[in-house]
Amino acid sequence: MSKEKFKDFARLHPELARSVLSNKVSWQKLYELYDIYGENSSVWNEYFDNSIDSDNKLGDIMTTIKKVDLKSVQSGIQNIQKAIGLLQDIGLGKAKDVPTGNYEARPLYKYFED
Repeated sequence: MSKEKFKDFARLHPELARSVLSNKVSWQKLYELYDIYGENSSVWNEYFDNSIDSDNKLGDIMTTIKKVDLKSVQSGIQNIQKAIGLLQDIGLGKAKDVPTGNYEARPLYKYFED
């Protein structure tokens, strides 16, 4: 087996890189396994165990959620609500009230007459 094929195999399976980075195995050992057993062997099950990764991903998500500043999120939502209210007040949100079909636009001065 060639080194290029092993590199392609390793690119398809990032969990191999995680195993190397966590000092569980070396690239040399992985290459030797690849050279001896090939891509479709059960020896890779040890490195492709997804249950550990899903737990780590869930932990990462929970950590990220804990870091969210809820006051800033609430403030952002309130600002959006104010902007929508302002747009509705000036008439941009009332497009659904305009009758469908042909209609004639009235001149601007007629809106300000009493």
